[in-house]
Amino acid sequence: MEESKHPFVSVIIPVFNDPTRLKLCLAALENQTYPQSHYEVIVIDNGSHKQQDIQKVVDQFGQAKMTEELTPGSYVARNKGIEVSKGEAIAFTDADCIPERDWLEQGIYHLQTTPNCGQVIGKIEIFFFNPQHPTSIELYESITAFPQQRLLQQFHAGATANVFTWREVINRVGKFDTQLKSNGDLEWGSRVYAQGYQQVYSELALVHHPARRTWQELCTRTQRLAGGNYNLKLKPARSVWQRQIIFLRILLQNLIPPVLFGINTFLHAGSLDIGQKLKVSSVMVFVRYITAWETLRLKLGALPNRG
Repeated sequence: MEESKHPFVSVIIPVFNDPTRLKLCLAALENQTYPQSHYEVIVIDNGSHKQQDIQKVVDQFGQAKMTEELTPGSYVARNKGIEVSKGEAIAFTDADCIPERDWLEQGIYHLQTTPNCGQVIGKIEIFFFNPQHPTSIELYESITAFPQQRLLQQFHAGATANVFTWREVINRVGKFDTQLKSNGDLEWGSRVYAQGYQQVYSELALVHHPARRTWQELCTRTQRLAGGNYNLKLKPARSVWQRQIIFLRILLQNLIPPVLFGINTFLHAGSLDIGQKLKVSSVMVFVRYITAWETLRLKLGALPNRG
């Protein structure tokens, strides 16, 4: 990239109680092929129990600085990051992600070369703790987690673990909806699309994300996503009757056994053996029922899980 092709970029990373993986993320961002004088890394501590641990990690990296947002929620934290940032371009990733060395370079290249570009949605590649012995949860995650290209095609959006945009786009469409604990990235992307901006997927703007390994981790994530999906679908409802219909539809969809998912897993997950495919299908049943339970819980007035 030529010097004229280097707009100043602000990389925004929310973090909550995860100094170990944050360190790996910041180390990868410290060694980007993008000129260091043209980017900053802003870490937003979202009320970690030991804030000093997060600060100690951030202090080890010259590109990074830390701010704080005590209101719980990753979208509140990202909005805080936007407010204190100074970049012409904004890049989002998560504390548990490890960007490739040319992540910034590739993301900005696609942002600049796509006409009227409002959003670059980068690839998120899942990796296992022990590639030789992945858990059933990890196998499930490798098939289902962060399908960025499909999210773009179906929802005109992508997960904020790997997204680029321009500040002027945020100024026009607004920041993230802080009422949503999950799926706020999909809601924001839909606003970008509604304003007529182009959105593009890039396999070259790559970050790596660890697969969740345990039932507890999966349960926590499922509850958070279920709550975000429920709240997002309720937003356009204008009557109590419409809200009831939405609730019942979500509940029934998740109580029905995931037969189609099982068939697709057996037909298309060619890298897995039969035993692994059975494990993945059983995990999907678990996810469906947890989603149904969380939807019912929220319907009865419970607070959403933070995750």
